[in-house]
Order: sequence, then structure tokens, then C-alpha cells
Amino acid sequence: MGRIVAIDYGRKRTGLAATDTLQMIANGLTTVPSGDVVKYLSDYVTREHVDLFVVGFPKQMNNELSENMKYIEAFVTHLKRTIPNIPVEYYDERFTSVMAHQAMLDGGLKKKKRQEKGLVDEISAVIILQTYLESKKYNYNL
Repeated sequence: MGRIVAIDYGRKRTGLAATDTLQMIANGLTTVPSGDVVKYLSDYVTREHVDLFVVGFPKQMNNELSENMKYIEAFVTHLKRTIPNIPVEYYDERFTSVMAHQAMLDGGLKKKKRQEKGLVDEISAVIILQTYLESKKYNYNL
């Protein structure tokens, strides 16, 4: 079984997370500049077996797509062209940034560390991936 990689795509930075090979636990990988994320993932899949990419799907509270969706669609198109053999799924990312900030507070991170936007993006990717895994385990979609 291969890993599942979650992608919290942003216009400047992209947070990445991956499962273990049993696809049970989500771990943060890194945050990379968004212009470099496809190259990073291309290199990653040469080292690790990846079964699936899960991309955060940006919806607003009223269920409409956020304005960031046009950038995410362009990114996903580029990703699919570059790495065509790995499927891509979207997964709801509402509240992941808020949850990431709360996780950092609960974890006792100092204020300076909590202000690192890259860390928030990486933790958001972990949250997307963990909730995706739980939705598959319990067979529901958010």
C-alpha cells in the first residue's frame, strides 16, 4: 500500500502532509512555495509510493467555492499532467486554518512559532488528511 499525500494549496505557500504506508496516520511533510510544489511532489513520488493526492477544497460557509478555487484548479491540472498515474481527490478544507491555530495553542507552542504561516499550512494539510482518512474509515464525506 502506498501513501496518501494531502495538499493545502495557497497562492504563496502550500502545506503538505502524508500518511504512513498503512494509510492510518497523517504526518506533516513540509511547506513549500506554491510555484515549487509540483516539482517537490514529482521528486517525492520517485522516493515514496503514493496512491493518492488529496487536495483541500475551499468552500465558503454558504457552500459556494472560494475565489482561491481558480488557482487550485490550475494547480491540479498541472499536477495531473506532470504526475498522471496518481489520482487526485478534493476534500473540504473549511476551518482547517482555525483548527491548526487551535492545535498549536493546545500543543503549547510559543507565540513566535504560532505566527509562522508555513507551519499553519503544514498543520492544515495534516488536518485535511486526517479528516479524509476518518471519513473513509467511517464511510462518510464532509
